Amino acid sequence: MPFSFPKSFDLNKFIDQSLLEDVGDGDHTSLSTINPDKTGEAKLLVKEDGIIAGVELAIAIFKRFDKQLKVTTYIADGTKVKKGDVIFSVKGKSISILTTERLALNCMQRMSGIATKTHSLVELCKGTNAKVLDTRKTTPLFRPFEKWAVTIGGGVNHRYGLYDMVLIKDNHIDYAGGITEAIKSTHEYLKKKRKKLSIEIETRNLNEIKEVLACGGVQRILLDNFKPAQIKNALRIINGKFETEASGNITEKNIRKYALTGVDFISSGSLTHSVKSLDLSLKAVRND
Repeated sequence: MPFSFPKSFDLNKFIDQSLLEDVGDGDHTSLSTINPDKTGEAKLLVKEDGIIAGVELAIAIFKRFDKQLKVTTYIADGTKVKKGDVIFSVKGKSISILTTERLALNCMQRMSGIATKTHSLVELCKGTNAKVLDTRKTTPLFRPFEKWAVTIGGGVNHRYGLYDMVLIKDNHIDYAGGITEAIKSTHEYLKKKRKKLSIEIETRNLNEIKEVLACGGVQRILLDNFKPAQIKNALRIINGKFETEASGNITEKNIRKYALTGVDFISSGSLTHSVKSLDLSLKAVRND
């Protein structure tokens, strides 16, 4: 798997816990209806157009549950697919296929929906320098896979969590007593803790941008809920001194306008918090 998971994440533990949640003390439907020695084959079918994601994860799920399951991949992660395409086939014990089917599908459908949404936004920004970013608006305990799906769709990951970057937002600023106070306090904290973290700060208007410029000490300025024309003005003031990110009320209908302003990054919570899963199905291959 080329995607880099956080050091704290254990893929096998995720699979084990997810299977435990679903299987409990046994897949009694499969165990009661299928001969334990029976083998079979199933194919993953695409039921609507999109970008496929989660193939590598599905393989890991199958192999974790039953090492004897054999997966033959026909279409790789990140590929455009259409209704009727076959992504892979899995062969082995029929009970093993049935028991792992839902976990593999749940992960792939969610990831493929995110990859499809991300790809559409990235395409709308084509020809500009703007990169599409995800956010922390993710499903608890499923964040690594959602961020993986974003990269499969051509997007870029923002911070993973609260631990790997400092993002000073409006509430932090208000609680700290202002922008200058928040930045100063952040540097004192990082020095004390001997941490080297990038610092981004949210701004709500041109006056706040000017205060950041006067204070310095950050790597990126977040332009929150700025309209495209306002972002152009902001970029003239910033004049390339810091990276810039646009966020807030950005949709498929207006994202290109934002990209054309010259902003470096465009973040969208919609990539993960309200995306529609891609319809996929795992179907048994009948030999009669």
